[in-house]
Amino acid sequence: MSHNPIRPWRNIDRRVSRQIHVGNVPVGGDAPISVQTMTNTLTTDVAATIAQVQAAADAGADIVRVSTPDADSTKALREIVRESPVPIVADIHFHYKRAIEAAEAGAACLRINPGNIGDEKRVREVIKAARDHGCSMRIGVNAGSLEKHLLEKYGEPCPEALVESGLDHIKILEDNDFFEFKISVKASDVFLAATAYQALAEATDAPLHLGITEAGGLTSGTIKSAIGLGNLLWMGIGDTIRVSLSADPVEEIKVGYEILKSLGLRHRGVNIISCPSCARQGFDVIKTVEKLEERLEHIKTPMSLSIIGCVVNGPGEALMTDVGFTGGGAGSGMVYLAGKQSHKMSNDEMIDHIVEQVERRASEIDAAEQAAE
Repeated sequence: MSHNPIRPWRNIDRRVSRQIHVGNVPVGGDAPISVQTMTNTLTTDVAATIAQVQAAADAGADIVRVSTPDADSTKALREIVRESPVPIVADIHFHYKRAIEAAEAGAACLRINPGNIGDEKRVREVIKAARDHGCSMRIGVNAGSLEKHLLEKYGEPCPEALVESGLDHIKILEDNDFFEFKISVKASDVFLAATAYQALAEATDAPLHLGITEAGGLTSGTIKSAIGLGNLLWMGIGDTIRVSLSADPVEEIKVGYEILKSLGLRHRGVNIISCPSCARQGFDVIKTVEKLEERLEHIKTPMSLSIIGCVVNGPGEALMTDVGFTGGGAGSGMVYLAGKQSHKMSNDEMIDHIVEQVERRASEIDAAEQAAE
């Protein structure tokens, strides 16, 4: 909320990590927590992949990952990187040569899965390619593809196995004098992932990439990710996040930002505070919010909007938002601006009017920030 003071009980003390760069995006240290997604097009379909990257960037993606399973994909990556408005991470599995080709194609970061990239010699060749071409790296440990010796040692995927895998590969990178890396220890089980990340956060100062892998569809995956990532972020753990959903990558970006916004860790666009509606509502809250979400997608300025159906909580919520509308009676409601009661507006005209007020307020906030620079 742009006009409200920061209250100390809202503050999160973030874990201190060293900072690396994924292209021009800083990750770790005091950098904002970056939001990532991954394309699900065929990488060899360059036009479709670039379109998806652009859509994700428009939604606020800081970084986009692209799968490079074969030589044709790494060849296509060169054009994708050239056209992308954000840094591209090459996702590497099974064949270390794909990582080398991706580095040569201009990838900003190489994501390797230690459990299936090959022996230490191959990892060293990937490190050399990353260093030669200015790439950072992500060690991507996954409960579903742990090394065979760790599964034999622990009997099953567990936090200790995930962390040991990660630390083993950190040692390989650092022994080769390579420190431009981040690390993840993902699992589809929330408890397993969260416990592993907590242990890893204490064992290394490397930036942490958070994710609950294979979280599920839009609804179930959002809930799972919000619980897992939200708890870690609340503890100050996490430098970059990816919400893994069986859905459009744009939805992953939206959910990622909503998680960060709910914790006050990142602000982008309009934060709509709305009631679930009941018999007291003076207008159709649910349809109104649906329309406003669509109409206000273009707003990037961080600000808040309250849409409350009646006067029970409406005035109180409006006091803490940039723009507010509270349902009343006789087909009209009250508009609040900067937390103050302003004027009445008919329900029939209120959507267009609210959009106008939000756009005006966003322009005022932007102008004030530019003047302060």
